[in-house]
Amino acid sequence: MAGKTFLYDLRDLKFVLKEWLDMDKLLSFSAYSDYYSKEDIDPLFDTTYKICRDEIAKVNDDSDKIGVKFVDGKVITPDSFKKAFKTINDSGLGASNADREAEGHLPITIVQGNYEMLLHACSPFTAFWGLSSGACSVIQQYGSDFLKEKFLPKMFSGEWAGTMNLTEPGAGSDVGANVTKAYATDEQGVYKIKGSKIFITAGDHDICENFIHLVLARTEGARPGTAGLSLFIVPKYWVNDDGSLGEFNDVITTGIEEKMGQHGSPTCALSYGENDNCRGYIIGNPPDESGKGQGIAQMFTMMNEERLNTGVQGLAAISEGFLLAREYAKIRVQGNKFTDPKGPKVRIIEHEDIRRMLMIQKSYAEAIRALILKSCYYLDLSHDSEDPEEREFADGMFQISNPMCKAYATDMAWTNIADAIQVHGGYGYVKEYQVEQVARDVKISSIWEGTNFIQSLDLLGRKFSMNKGRVFKNWMKDISTFIENHKDAAGFELEFKILMDAYENFKAIIEQLQKYMQEGKTQMMPLFSTRILHASSMLYCARLIMDQGMLADKKLKELGENHFDAKFYKGKIASARFYTKNVLPEIAVIRKVFEIGDTTAIDIDEESLG
Repeated sequence: MAGKTFLYDLRDLKFVLKEWLDMDKLLSFSAYSDYYSKEDIDPLFDTTYKICRDEIAKVNDDSDKIGVKFVDGKVITPDSFKKAFKTINDSGLGASNADREAEGHLPITIVQGNYEMLLHACSPFTAFWGLSSGACSVIQQYGSDFLKEKFLPKMFSGEWAGTMNLTEPGAGSDVGANVTKAYATDEQGVYKIKGSKIFITAGDHDICENFIHLVLARTEGARPGTAGLSLFIVPKYWVNDDGSLGEFNDVITTGIEEKMGQHGSPTCALSYGENDNCRGYIIGNPPDESGKGQGIAQMFTMMNEERLNTGVQGLAAISEGFLLAREYAKIRVQGNKFTDPKGPKVRIIEHEDIRRMLMIQKSYAEAIRALILKSCYYLDLSHDSEDPEEREFADGMFQISNPMCKAYATDMAWTNIADAIQVHGGYGYVKEYQVEQVARDVKISSIWEGTNFIQSLDLLGRKFSMNKGRVFKNWMKDISTFIENHKDAAGFELEFKILMDAYENFKAIIEQLQKYMQEGKTQMMPLFSTRILHASSMLYCARLIMDQGMLADKKLKELGENHFDAKFYKGKIASARFYTKNVLPEIAVIRKVFEIGDTTAIDIDEESLG
């Protein structure tokens, strides 16, 4: 079992956590101070790297070429998955990381750094514990002591898996259209469940002995729409009082999807209560007198976590595509130098357009890694800081950036993978080279956990108006203060001029949005929301990567040109300059288009679309 070539550059990840983010501060909090210091970051990541290289990457071929099968009503995984899954749980990389009450649990910032590496090794395989982590978080936060004691220990250990059940044949992004029903029984807190769910990731397989499904359903008398939904724990096998498995709980897997990618991740269709014998525990309270349930708020805990995970998937795809393209460009000989047309054939990394595409991928990978890990850092602060004001500020910064992490990372993954394939030329289109699998595996990420359009509506419609706009003002002030403090930085004057222009253009976009709303042109928001999310993300990514670029410049001057790390710091400075000069100016185009306010797309009648 040879497996894939595992490419991952630990240097940038360690730069982010050991040099850029203030991990000394985070690890000084009571949740971590007795267990970790910054010196532990190297061994933690080095260990994960070795596990990814030596174990998890080896199952990638089986994941893609064998995949999961549906045989006689059972979901069958490749044999190699069982050992790899045991490695994940034995090494503490699985669902146990979701236990925020455990002594010595890791900060989310470190957990997500590990997760990016695991995605590099075999993206589809991570589904087998990724959804369990989210389900555990929901039960830990909202479940009664009875439910936590009954389900969490074996979910954390990896013996049981957890899932998220939202989507139905008639209810995808429109979660409020769910029709799965829950009927109260004589046993308090226990309901009979009847309905069907589709597109349930890792909803059934032969690795774990039980599946703890979190199912959105509507009780009798509950409101229509999302407000009336409640959340239920529905195990595949009922769990006895002593923790042993009881009878089959009438949860039937009716099939798995055949997908363009993610072949090793089972996407299941599940039927609940076909024989009228499916039971589940309600989480929290049943709907109140007005018919309002607690389910959607509870499920958003898991969805927000999974949205962050999905953003990391996009980042990992950009990073892996870049590393594959870079290594290929170093060895592929093709054509002459533009400046020496009669000279010898050269490696394609010496061609100008290849350099352009490689710098696009490098700068995007580093800018989005900065976005995601800074967001994780704020999430950790919001949980663990001992200062209430800092917790509130950090939570607001995370709330603003989370839809960017999910949508911008995964939208840009698709365009960056296109460049990685282009660098490979025709070989990028054939299965002999890994980059085509990266493209197939990552495309779902812009659709998962709420399509990216939904993320853009969340950003503009919810996050920008949080706390009467105070959260958005804090976010804008963070950027403007950064610009003001560094606008005269030696050697970076042009970059900060571009950043200032982008900030002013972004402010104009927001003002134009407010103007449209005041004029009653409400459709302008959904028509342009994706582009405004991209503008928000570009602005914030530039602010973050410029901060890294200046730090790298300072380190380079301290260490000198002959230091072994000089090349890394030069590359970091180049990424900051390139992203700011080549990507950030796109905000000006978005502003211009938004001010033009073309409504052709919504004005054209359906038949005229052709």
